[in-house]
Amino acid sequence: MFGVKTVAHHAGLMERMAETVGADLGDAIADHRLSASDYRTAVIRCTTCDASEECSHWMDSHAHAEGAPAYCRNHDLLERLSQVEA
Repeated sequence: MFGVKTVAHHAGLMERMAETVGADLGDAIADHRLSASDYRTAVIRCTTCDASEECSHWMDSHAHAEGAPAYCRNHDLLERLSQVEA
């Protein structure tokens, strides 16, 4: 089981990764392209990743990117949302 700090940390990683790949999660929820339930599932999926440190380092070296790294558990979701934003 994980705690509130873990969930908050991974929610932050999700937001930062979304910004890096050009997806706005808030807009996606407001526009009904991402449900609150799907967002919650994505954050929980992120908590199951063993690469959160690597993820942070990757984002440190990529101000903007065409897509999330292949190991990202939310790669497909972020790719779909960033394509809509473009």
